Amino acid sequence: MLDKLQKVEEHFAEIESRLSDPSVVADVEKFTALTREHANLEPIIKKFREYKKILAQIDEDKILLESDDDELKTLAAEELAELKKSKAALDIELPILLLPKDPNDDKNVVMEIRGGVGGEEAALFAGDLFRMYTRYAERQGWRVDIVDMNATTIGGFKEISFTVDGAGAFSKLKYESGTHRVQRVPVTESSGRIHTSAVTVAVMPEVEEVDVVINPADLRIDTYCASGAGGQYVNRTETAIRITHLPTGIVVQCQDEKSQLKNKEKAMRVLRARVKDLAVREQNEAIAADRKNQVGSGDRSERIRTYNFPQGRVTDHRIGLTLHKLDAILNGELDEIIAALITADRAKKLSS
Repeated sequence: MLDKLQKVEEHFAEIESRLSDPSVVADVEKFTALTREHANLEPIIKKFREYKKILAQIDEDKILLESDDDELKTLAAEELAELKKSKAALDIELPILLLPKDPNDDKNVVMEIRGGVGGEEAALFAGDLFRMYTRYAERQGWRVDIVDMNATTIGGFKEISFTVDGAGAFSKLKYESGTHRVQRVPVTESSGRIHTSAVTVAVMPEVEEVDVVINPADLRIDTYCASGAGGQYVNRTETAIRITHLPTGIVVQCQDEKSQLKNKEKAMRVLRARVKDLAVREQNEAIAADRKNQVGSGDRSERIRTYNFPQGRVTDHRIGLTLHKLDAILNGELDEIIAALITADRAKKLSS
């Protein structure tokens, strides 16, 4: 680890030297790339330099322990104990900092929630999950925008797609991809029997236009009048947009905005993310066996979590974590679950 960190520090010094080169400063693209790399490496270098200082001080204190001065030996022993604690903490932290960073972690997110097995009850739970993620986003200071939704008459969603904009959104929400199972007595159940329903959640990093090139000739764009509850027209202007990507058959629609242009922009954000997601999933089929062992693989058919209302518990099956705080979690308090998933993910990567 120390050899690798030393090489990283040498590379960091080289970047700093290049950033002071007038020819590099004049090249905006190169200067921007180097500045970004410098910013990414700086936290690692700070910790590594702190680690080297601790190692040097430990060596000094060990020498002082051989001193004839009893007071000096006592002080050295006390400081050595504290230094060893700091070193132990950095021994854990530094390998994590060296792990390859997911290039999508800083991106905004496109999320889709769909009711699965369970009919109306699944649709109601899809609504519960949407509110959970909205409240979690509010706690993080992120912005949520609905792109499209298919609401039911009793307050649920057959499906809803939305974007989440904010620093590090994908780094935390990516672990939510998969099948979420709910066990409770439905409001439509008169006999009081507990039903099990399922909802699927898809989490995709937002894709910039430069990441996915979509040929306009491959798109069929239809416009129609946005409709509200009960099928009544909100207006008589065709502001709603439906975009079909002909090569993949992916269809995205948006009627949330009053402007046709804004609806088209929102729909294209989702379309780019879904086209990229489809390409990535097709690539990953070749390594499906390996992906099954990874935390947060994003497999749509994977049952990742169960929300049991009678027992007030939430269980994440990937890491065997059970929390008896269902109400708090549905109110957006996801930090404990997501922190545990991140820790498990890092541990898996470190072991490999």
